[in-house]
This record gives sequence, structure tokens and C-alpha cells, in this order.
Amino acid sequence: MKAKAIVYTSNTGYTAEYARILSRETGLLVYSLEQARKELAAGSCILYLGWLMAGKVQGYDKAAKLYAVAAVCGVGMGATGSQLEDVRRTNGIGQDIPVFTLQGGFDGKRLKGIYKMMMSVMAKTVGKKMAQKPNRTPEEDDMLDLLQNGGSRVKEDNLNALLQWYYSDKAGERSPE
Repeated sequence: MKAKAIVYTSNTGYTAEYARILSRETGLLVYSLEQARKELAAGSCILYLGWLMAGKVQGYDKAAKLYAVAAVCGVGMGATGSQLEDVRRTNGIGQDIPVFTLQGGFDGKRLKGIYKMMMSVMAKTVGKKMAQKPNRTPEEDDMLDLLQNGGSRVKEDNLNALLQWYYSDKAGERSPE
């Protein structure tokens, strides 16, 4: 069964932006998880996108209880395609469900409450430690730039692996449970 919709949970807008791009590329309808609960039939086959916090794809557990998740995509600050096994393990996602990660961005002004405080502390401590590290990799330089200056890394090209999977013969073979 092919995915019928894209469902997402977004905190600062980067995941929502990817969901809209993915919708444009695939023609699938897109819903926030809150909207989907009202408008999408339980058991529908979906692609799920959620923002990452400490490897946890936010909203995935709720979405997996309501829908047949064909693929999971976590959006965070790390490089696209990184941390795949960590995300799979942290979220208890079986090997039968493809996992993708996308680099989103960081904007402390968009954060609220506890997340704003947590990221402020992380940006200062990790940023300071990373800034002092000699011989940083390009990925580490990018992360340091995000922590210090914020910004978006959302781009269509980051969706290439997900789109390649989506248009492959194996996409969406997962049936509702």
C-alpha cells in the first residue's frame, strides 16, 4: 500500500517546510499530526516527519499508534543522512520501516519554554567546546555556525534519498497492522 499522506510534527518550522516540499514533489496531501487526527482515517498509510530532540522523533509514537507508517524522517541540526541507526534505536523503529534524517536548522528565537532554555544552554556549552576543537570537520564547522549564528539548512536536495525510496518499487509496501 502506497502512502496516502504526509503527516508531520514541527517545532520551529523546518519540518513543516520539508513536509510542504515533499508534498509538492509527490502530490501527497500534507497534515500536521493535529490536523491528521481530525481529517485522516486511522490506519492510513503515511510518511511521517518529526523534529529531533536527543535522537527522539517528536510525535512518532502517536503517529505510529494511529497510522501505518511507511517511512520515518527526523529533522534536526545534524547533517542529512547522519545518525540513522541512533534514530532507529532511540525510537524503536523496526528494520521494515525506512528511516531518513534531514538537516533542518536552528533559530533560538522560534523556540519556546523549556526548549528555548535547553537549546540556549546546549548552544553555549557545545558551541564553546566545538569552537576550541582543533581540526574540525566541515560538518563540525557547519554545526558550530548553526549554534552561533542560527539559520536554515532546508533544501530540496536533502530529500533526494527519501524521494528515491518513495519512487522505488519497495516504497509503501508496508500494510496496516
